[in-house]
Amino acid sequence: MIIVTTDTIPGKTIVETKGMASASIVQSRNIGKDILSGLKSIVGGELASYTEMIEDSKRDVIRKLEEQAREMGGNAIIGFRFAYASGQTISELIGYGTVVEVQ
Repeated sequence: MIIVTTDTIPGKTIVETKGMASASIVQSRNIGKDILSGLKSIVGGELASYTEMIEDSKRDVIRKLEEQAREMGGNAIIGFRFAYASGQTISELIGYGTVVEVQ
C-alpha cells in the first residue's frame, strides 16, 4: 500500500478514485503517567510515555486506513493527513486521505 501526503504519486498513474477513508484511535490517559509527566514538565524534556502513545496510535491508524483502502478496492492513499485532539482525560488521533487505484 502506497500512502503519500501529496495529490499524486511520482511514476504512477491514478486510474480510479475510490473515495475518502478515515480512521481514528481514542485513548484515555493514564493518571500515573499524567503525574510523572507533570513532574517531568517542571524540569523540561520529552514526555516519553506520551510520545510512545502517539507513535502507537499513528501505527494503528495507518493499519486501519490500509485495511479500509483494500476493502474499497484501492492500492494507494493520496492526500494523507493526521489530525490530533486532546481533552483532559482522552486523546484522539485521526488519519484520512483519498483512496485510489494506481498503476
